[in-house]
Parts: sequence; structure tokens; C-alpha cells
Amino acid sequence: MFISKLMKTICTCTLIIITQIVAADDVSFGVNNPNLGKVLSAEYVDQVDFVVMPNGDGLPQGSGNAVSGKELFNVQCIACHGNEAKGGINGDLAGGHGTINGPLPKKTVGSYWPYATILFDYIRRAMPYQTPGTLTNDEIYALTAYILYLNDIVTEKEIMSSETLPRIIMPNSEGFVWAYSASE
Repeated sequence: MFISKLMKTICTCTLIIITQIVAADDVSFGVNNPNLGKVLSAEYVDQVDFVVMPNGDGLPQGSGNAVSGKELFNVQCIACHGNEAKGGINGDLAGGHGTINGPLPKKTVGSYWPYATILFDYIRRAMPYQTPGTLTNDEIYALTAYILYLNDIVTEKEIMSSETLPRIIMPNSEGFVWAYSASE
């Protein structure tokens, strides 16, 4: 009982003190200057503010194939995703074909993902894990081509670009249904 009252008193006092600090120094803690983060330049926002749509809208210029993608994968990706994108600590990217409707579905790029453009977008935004955003567009197209190649979706020398990538038909492209409400 005593501890409960003591905790209540401490919490109340802490709240009063914080409220007084905020009220007294609204420049530092207020809406105009919350002292959080830093102001981003318009150039930086343009560099990272992009959307790649399933139809390819938003894909940048560049190109690559699985041959160059393999070399890059072995340097940038193999530690997490394993040799030939299987058996790594962060999940397989290849294989799993035909398992989605089975008792043990294996969700990989080749078995689950509905659009090839999503692969480019994901790599561009989030990979390599330790240093996302450091790959060039050509490197991203090459990695995309290599992962698609490992999933038997493209040939080894087929060039991936903003023109060719949206034309790729993924094995599970018909496995997704757009759900929407008429009131939205």
C-alpha cells in the first residue's frame, strides 16, 4: 500500500515537473522546434521519395543481367541469404515453387511475390541490410535479374530495365486479389 502511494506521488511529481519545463520553454519543446532530427534537403527527399508501381511507373533508368548480378550477390547478399539465395540466416529468396497452396508453403520471390517490380523496389529501399540505399540502379537491376534467374523466371543474360522488368510475369501473379471497399 505504501509503495503504491509512493509510486503515485513520484509519477505525479514527475508529470508536474515535465509540464512546467515544457510550458516554460515552448521554443525547445514546442511545435515550432521540437529538437528532433534534422531538416532534410529537397535533394535528399527527391533521392529517397519514390514509388515503384507494379506496372513499372517509377522505375529509374539503368539495366543489368543475372551474370553481373551473381557477382554482386556474392559480395553483398550471400552472408544473409545464402549461396544461390537459399539457406541463409535471413530466409530464402529462391525456390518454393508450387508450395503456396500446399501444407508447408515456402514464401520466396519465385513462389509468392506477385510482381517483379516489387523486388527492385525492395532492394532499392532496404538492401543491403547494413547500408541500404548505397547500390546504383544498374546494380539493383542486376541483383533483381539474378534473383529472378535463380527462380527460373528469366534467363541468365536477359537484361532487366525499366522497360523489361514490368513485363515479367511472376509465377504467383494470379494469387493475389485486390480488395477494396466501395466506401473508400
